[in-house]
Amino acid sequence: MALHILIIRFSSIGDIVLSSPVMRCLKNAYPDCHISYVTKKGYAKLLEANPYVDRILSLDDNWTSLKQELKNNSFDYIFDLHHNLRSKRLVRGLSGEYYAFRKLNPEKWLLVNFKINRLPKIHIVDRYLATTKCLAIEYDGLGLDFFIPETTTLPALPDRPFVAVAIGGQHRTKRMPLIKLIELIEHINSPLVLLGGKEDKEVADELCQKLPDQSILNYCGAISLNQSALILTKAKGLATHDTGMMHIAAALDVPIISIWGNTVPEFGMYPFYPKSSAGARNAKIFEVNGLKCRPCSKIGYDSCPKGHFNCMNLQQTELIAQALNRLPSVQEK
Repeated sequence: MALHILIIRFSSIGDIVLSSPVMRCLKNAYPDCHISYVTKKGYAKLLEANPYVDRILSLDDNWTSLKQELKNNSFDYIFDLHHNLRSKRLVRGLSGEYYAFRKLNPEKWLLVNFKINRLPKIHIVDRYLATTKCLAIEYDGLGLDFFIPETTTLPALPDRPFVAVAIGGQHRTKRMPLIKLIELIEHINSPLVLLGGKEDKEVADELCQKLPDQSILNYCGAISLNQSALILTKAKGLATHDTGMMHIAAALDVPIISIWGNTVPEFGMYPFYPKSSAGARNAKIFEVNGLKCRPCSKIGYDSCPKGHFNCMNLQQTELIAQALNRLPSVQEK
């Protein structure tokens, strides 16, 4: 009899991409299983092309309707990869064995508030997969998944090898300020393609205005997420903050030059590559070590709590640019 499995991860882009090995490993271990995935309506498109997900259930304003739809189904296992009060409320009264991933909030609190690091040296992907140990699921070493629909069109691109730059981030303290982005771009010797959402368009437009001699294509707020992902497959690499686009690039095995502000890789959400990865060979992490105030949050703030924003203002943009300039062209990878 086929297993019926419910997976819950409400948000966001990066977290949903990071959950992708769970579905793949479950499906490969139990090919006949039926996997339902609950996420917020705005993130459902991330899963539409995923062959390992049989049904997507969207969480919107109609909580009662979703709850009733779930009650009308019988699940053998429920894997809660969000693990908050809302996800617990959603599964209350449902059939099926319930397992939730370890959020490690006490350990993160210690690191943020007292700079005491008790966090295990494991990636969040491993913690997601650990919820499925009841089914003896083992990681297959294949990294993350991000499936680009075949109907996705490729926007116009530079006629020579280029670097993609994701200028956004969910919180301002995860993002380099404009002056540092300008410094960085001034030292990059490849054409650039700027990626981001509508919320990043104003900064992207200003970058283009202040750097008229640079070869820059600005697609912030102008193309879909799938189109941005397709651009990554053609790029030499991606310069990015700690954001969802970083995890999409890792899923596509693209070299990532990641720039970290108030958050730290020790939280377990650094780029997660497959075991036999071409992209990982050229990937680098840039962070300002030795700051007594870092990390100041496990997520981020609208502004630096200390006022100096040294975790970004002290970034060595020339070194970051050098790493980007050394990336091989797509043909050389």
